[in-house]
Amino acid sequence: MEKTWHLYILECKDGTLYTGITDDVQRRFKAHSEGKGAKYTRGRGPLKLVYTEECGTHSVALKRELEIKALPREEKLNLIAKQ
Repeated sequence: MEKTWHLYILECKDGTLYTGITDDVQRRFKAHSEGKGAKYTRGRGPLKLVYTEECGTHSVALKRELEIKALPREEKLNLIAKQ
């Protein structure tokens, strides 16, 4: 059985946003919070999970991640506000 993939956005202590994908949002958030996630998020805690979106397959999640990362900050904030 194929895993369900999710896109997520974290808000860092400095107000920046980090976008990633995972098949287990809580596990990945815990890894980021413990400094074992992406290099970008290390030292930028505390982190807040501000957005999640179910994407289905890994391929769809990767494409969605690229779309979100290409958005200006204002549009990302609008997306977060709508959730």
